[in-house]
Amino acid sequence: MSNSHTILIAYARPATQHSATPHHAVEHDTLHRLGEISAVDFRDERVFAQAIRSADAVITSWGVNFHRDVIATMERCRIIAMAAVGVDMVDLDAATESGIVVTNVPDTFTEEVADHTMLLLLAAARRSKQLHTFTTSNEWPEGRRLLMGVPRLRGQTLGLLGYGNVARATARRSQPFGLRIIAHDPYLPDTVMCADGVDPVPLDVLLETADYLSLHMPLNDETHHIINAEALRIMKPSAQLINTARGAVIDEKALIAAIKEGRIAGAALDVLEEEPPHPDNPLLTHPNVVVTPHVASASSRMLPECRRRAARQVALVLRGKWPMSCVNPKVLERTNLVRWQPTPSERGPNR
Repeated sequence: MSNSHTILIAYARPATQHSATPHHAVEHDTLHRLGEISAVDFRDERVFAQAIRSADAVITSWGVNFHRDVIATMERCRIIAMAAVGVDMVDLDAATESGIVVTNVPDTFTEEVADHTMLLLLAAARRSKQLHTFTTSNEWPEGRRLLMGVPRLRGQTLGLLGYGNVARATARRSQPFGLRIIAHDPYLPDTVMCADGVDPVPLDVLLETADYLSLHMPLNDETHHIINAEALRIMKPSAQLINTARGAVIDEKALIAAIKEGRIAGAALDVLEEEPPHPDNPLLTHPNVVVTPHVASASSRMLPECRRRAARQVALVLRGKWPMSCVNPKVLERTNLVRWQPTPSERGPNR
């Protein structure tokens, strides 16, 4: 195949002024026979706009927004390959209308995020932030006094809102702790959860029953602020909220008010609505809130594997084949791409 395609790498960091090859060896190994590979600094709007106009494929990640106006300028693009799970930075409707396939890497760092979810759950359960403060402020006896009023984890109920890859991995990790696990996902049959020993429940039952509510859904119009003031009023006063999904699935102002007023016990969050957060954000200093800096997916394996899989999606599309993980599948019928594999029924946006 001739090197006729223009492949653009647009990550949320400065592009090298030199060849993309040494800095993007993972992508180059997969794609160098398919065309010219170049990197661009998305923060230079003029350079970025010119580069995407002539790109046949774009590999990108968190921090680079492809809204409708941007997509309208992408005259040749056949695929936007996200080297990430979330695709909320791409206007999927606009991409579909333009005939652009959008892909993600849905199961690349499932285990890392599930591990981090368990970290946050245990930190919330054993009040680790408060214990650290007691230890470092010469209040040693206060830690035992605090935990004497906290129920043990075994026998508590973990609620999973969304039951995709990470939620399933979290359920597997939680079962040996003796947690009862319930879940709500309107896009999955109950039999999927039941097969894992997880009880499917309606959303209102999930909210009012969970001692620990863990969020595992993509960010879209349907899930934006799904945890709002009304949802928080339904939750137990003793409940803890855990989020390793996207910050904006929680109405942060409502959460701050609920914690301050004692309507829920606390939260453990890896994601916030504003990142990095403003230093005055009350969640950062509240004793009942644990915050980590959007790192749940991070490990030595994460970045190269995401980039490798994104490159494979591009290679498939440029060779005229269906990608492995299309998050706007309606676009496929508008292309001349060839279906070469069965698609599992559970495959879909962010699954």
